Amino acid sequence: METLITVFHRYAGKEGNTNTLSRKELRTLMESELTNFLKSQKDPATVDKIMKDLDANGDGEVSFEEFVSLVVGLSIACEQCYQLHLKGKK
Repeated sequence: METLITVFHRYAGKEGNTNTLSRKELRTLMESELTNFLKSQKDPATVDKIMKDLDANGDGEVSFEEFVSLVVGLSIACEQCYQLHLKGKK
């Protein structure tokens, strides 16, 4: 939990509000912290689509609460890949 909070705040507030991520800050966070995920995406607009999905209140910024939904979604996807990997070993 501490790592999630630390990573979020490492990138939040470089442009304006210290409690939210702008589109640019989200892109920088993803490029730095989720490099393999971004490289595996074939759509160059991936970050823009993620930003739109995360920005639940439509203010053009991603709060920590909104950011957590990205973490949850990625965790679920990784766990599903893990389960497929386990099935392949049987």
